[in-house]
Amino acid sequence: MSTLAENLRAVRARIDAAARAAGRRPEDVRLLAVSKTFPAADVRALAALGQREFAENRVQELVGKAAELTDLDLAWHLVGQLQRNKAASVVRLGATVHSVDRPALVDTLAGAAERAQRVVDVYVQVDLGGPEGEIGTRGGAEPEEVPALADAVARRPELRLRGLMAVAPRGEDPGPAFARLAALAARVRDDHPTASELSAGMSADLEAAVTAGATVVRVGTALFGTRPLASGGGGGAAPVRPSESHQHHP
Repeated sequence: MSTLAENLRAVRARIDAAARAAGRRPEDVRLLAVSKTFPAADVRALAALGQREFAENRVQELVGKAAELTDLDLAWHLVGQLQRNKAASVVRLGATVHSVDRPALVDTLAGAAERAQRVVDVYVQVDLGGPEGEIGTRGGAEPEEVPALADAVARRPELRLRGLMAVAPRGEDPGPAFARLAALAARVRDDHPTASELSAGMSADLEAAVTAGATVVRVGTALFGTRPLASGGGGGAAPVRPSESHQHHP
């Protein structure tokens, strides 16, 4: 508990300092704790310290942990890629989906939400590219496809467009990529004023994301510690750049 408390204080201090340096209010940046591969007991301990928003990368882990923690008032998020056949499970849980990246997923989520009589909060995920051979491995729609995808979400009354989400490219300065993301987010907000959120930044690059206007930062390693190298269908934390919401196909 003491380590989690220290880590939580340190991460919040980083967010606050980055926000103030950017001329923003610290309270305008929310911390999303990415608990993938860590046990429900760690989520419970962090919740006892006041953290309420938690994210998972895989649907199975999301549903399992939520079932163990039904006594807590938590808000759950899915930050990994979502297969259409698992959409109903996420909708029933009432989780926010950060990884809407194609029209077919919009239709599937809207249908599941209608059947569940829910409204689902979603973010459109943007592929910011990366080194040759790795473009697309983070997941997300191509930037030029994002406005139309946002329009498709907004047309569905069962879905609520919250904004955009992205992961910075590997192995390069995240600042320019986050600046491109912020410009795209501004364009989407022009068409959809309520899509005011920007989900960007992780343990290694949250300052750059906050500088660019992120309203949600997704932090795992800096809170929970380094992950084991393999967890089911994808890699764990890299030794230099933590990878709490890297997108992996299950």
